[in-house]
Amino acid sequence: MKPSHHSSLEHLFHATKWSWQGLKAAWQHEQSFRIEVVASFGIIPLAFYLGETPVECVLLLTTWMLVLVVELLNSGIEATIDRISTEHHELSERAKDLGSAAVFLCNIMWISTWFLILVS
Repeated sequence: MKPSHHSSLEHLFHATKWSWQGLKAAWQHEQSFRIEVVASFGIIPLAFYLGETPVECVLLLTTWMLVLVVELLNSGIEATIDRISTEHHELSERAKDLGSAAVFLCNIMWISTWFLILVS
């Protein structure tokens, strides 16, 4: 990789462009991500409506956004493994399962957080 001679503003522009490319790729290739983004259209406004304090709103929003972030990381792990080889290998399976487990734990966290805030 060549050293970058971009100014900070140019770097920010390129980083933003690459981030949008990543979001576009996730939307095009990852069904779970698409489902979560569509769910966000209901979940995000609901968080603002149900959160009685700014802290509650932040907790409701952050736990949901963490699901999206970890889903993107999991998709990156899966794409990397599939790029290396589509043959079954114990370590590849383990890496994919670990990524899936991270998404699962994030889902438990956001559901638990929402439940505890809403019943208190």
